[in-house]
Amino acid sequence: MSLSTLADQVGGCAAVLHPIYDLICAHVFAGSRVHGDDTTVPVLAKGQTVTGRLWTYVRDDRPFGGRDPPAAVFFYSRDRAGDHPERHLHGYTGILQADAYAGFNRLYKADRRPGPITEAACWSHGRRKFFVLADVTAKARGKLPVVAPLALEAVKRIDAIFDVEREINGLSAAERLAVRRARVAPLVSGIEIWMRVERAKLSRHAEVARAMDYMLKRWAAFARFLDDGRICLTNNAAERELRGIALGRKSWLFAGSDRGGERAAVMYTLIQTAKLNDIDPQAWLADVLARINDHNIQKLDQLLPWNWKTTSAKLAA
Repeated sequence: MSLSTLADQVGGCAAVLHPIYDLICAHVFAGSRVHGDDTTVPVLAKGQTVTGRLWTYVRDDRPFGGRDPPAAVFFYSRDRAGDHPERHLHGYTGILQADAYAGFNRLYKADRRPGPITEAACWSHGRRKFFVLADVTAKARGKLPVVAPLALEAVKRIDAIFDVEREINGLSAAERLAVRRARVAPLVSGIEIWMRVERAKLSRHAEVARAMDYMLKRWAAFARFLDDGRICLTNNAAERELRGIALGRKSWLFAGSDRGGERAAVMYTLIQTAKLNDIDPQAWLADVLARINDHNIQKLDQLLPWNWKTTSAKLAA
């Protein structure tokens, strides 16, 4: 089959299933907390490819004992301008877990309408900067720069926080908050004091100083999880959903057009949401495509992955 025929078939599926996509989108942004991230996607243009973006927002309440089903919604854009997340999150006022991308900054402003989004920073991003320095300098063997012990110490201190967080994953927000105040807060306070003391001794050009600045300049966002049991320590939930795109780029290489990017966003939303709910995407999509034209439009929520799973289990029984 020709590539254009296959592309048309995917486009037809995306159009038919767009109402399901809209329901998943509404479900994601009904959550009190979402994870946000983006990745590149090459897009075919005149004689070349340009760098588009696929954005994802993930709702997963399971880490704090939430019973609502997890879901991920994707959007496509031709560039990485800040107006794209503003459009995606125009009516949202909950918690956004994300990296330090400047395009999110206007979402956190107090005068935003309908209200400011609460920023929660990712400790994995902060740790990664120290880990790279510690790992690279450790290979020098006998030629370690002065910054190597500092990077290694930062990783050890952050890992102690991660160790406690693993123990409380899946507990209720209140239980997580109680443990954090008793055991994690002293660790966070200790690393902040240590980091500010050591930072004062370093040149602003030192790599480890830049890693410290990344966290210290955003310390309120990094420490916010100590006051809200719903907030996770990392933004790994969004990063996991983007892995499929990174793998896909090796297969399909690029989106053929902006329309292709938009179709990809719809299909990734459907497939990744099915996976998050432990459903075989192929089985679910095949069944939904066979039934959706005759399905009552007022009961489309019955075809959502988590509802479809329950119905299929009852039929099997």
